[in-house]
Amino acid sequence: MELPIDYATLRVIWWALMGVLLIGFALTDGFDMGVGALLPFVAKTDEERRMVINTVGATWEGNQVWFILGGGAIFAAWPLVYAVSFSGFYLAMFLVLAAMILRPVGFKYRSKRPDPRWRSFWDWALFTGGFVPVLVFGVAVGNVLQGAPFRFDSDLRITYLGSLLGLFSPFALLCGLLSVAMLVLHGAAWLSVKAEEGPVIERARRFGEIAGLASIVLFAAGGFFVAFGGQGFRLEDLTNAAGPSNPLRTGVVAAPGAWLDNYVRHSWMILAPVLGFVGAALALLGLRLDKAALSFTGSTVSTLGIISTVGLSMFPFILPSVADPRSSLTVWNASSSHLTLFIMLVCTVIFLPLVLLYTAWVYKVLWGRSTTAALATNPDLY
Repeated sequence: MELPIDYATLRVIWWALMGVLLIGFALTDGFDMGVGALLPFVAKTDEERRMVINTVGATWEGNQVWFILGGGAIFAAWPLVYAVSFSGFYLAMFLVLAAMILRPVGFKYRSKRPDPRWRSFWDWALFTGGFVPVLVFGVAVGNVLQGAPFRFDSDLRITYLGSLLGLFSPFALLCGLLSVAMLVLHGAAWLSVKAEEGPVIERARRFGEIAGLASIVLFAAGGFFVAFGGQGFRLEDLTNAAGPSNPLRTGVVAAPGAWLDNYVRHSWMILAPVLGFVGAALALLGLRLDKAALSFTGSTVSTLGIISTVGLSMFPFILPSVADPRSSLTVWNASSSHLTLFIMLVCTVIFLPLVLLYTAWVYKVLWGRSTTAALATNPDLY
């Protein structure tokens, strides 16, 4: 059957849509996790902590939809990527899910009892549910940039050669800390928009300024390592974008500084890292000048820029292999069939705008600052 969009174009479209889903997750559930990571430090009394929790309490469940959509899209559009990442990184995934399970339990059970020790326990559970996934996601990105230790045999059976502790290399930890700094800044900016004026916002601004500076320094350090000290990957044949999905038919070489190749070929891509730095600087300025809209806009732009930098640097790679570069997974060799990608695209064109419109409507309806005074009058608050 002749489809209106060719196979190579569909593969690129779905690569871009995966980026949209990941950025959507980072921008929405990211500030939820950032607020959770800040909770024990910016709020000192029980009323302050309840108020902070309620800045995200009405929307955090909806924000997690982006995480589910991302996993489902990887499974459907890039089955080989799903097979390698979800099996090879199984323990890391389990660590993330175990931490994330603490979030709904913490939200629902924290205020069920007035015991201070009970509430303190769940406050730290919410901290864990925010901090640990963000750190592990960043570490995972660091490992993807360095290459994962897997290979395919002649029957495309996967052999994973790594371990959980092996994921935490110095560069991967740097990426993990950058992820934490980026989303703590985003969480602090969200609190400047949603929390009531007072000591909580003042503390959030101080932590946000530290996180913003850390984001700039760590992003620059990561870029320096990728450019001068790290190993990247490149395709031997840039013209072979069509054909069936089979990693073993792709020629790949590992080379220092290879992740900069795309910036040489397409100079406009430099916009992504520029947005990462400029956004963080704007967020810092907004926090310093008490301009909530500027700080949140800046943290949003910074998050968009940092994640886009990774994706654009790696294109067309999705999951390179350090154990056997020939087994590396790319946009061209790891996708589902032409028909599958087309049907998925039709569904996405229909439903994604509805999801975005509904999300925008929910945030419009629920807009406004969370206050401690509302805790005494609204029984639906956490």
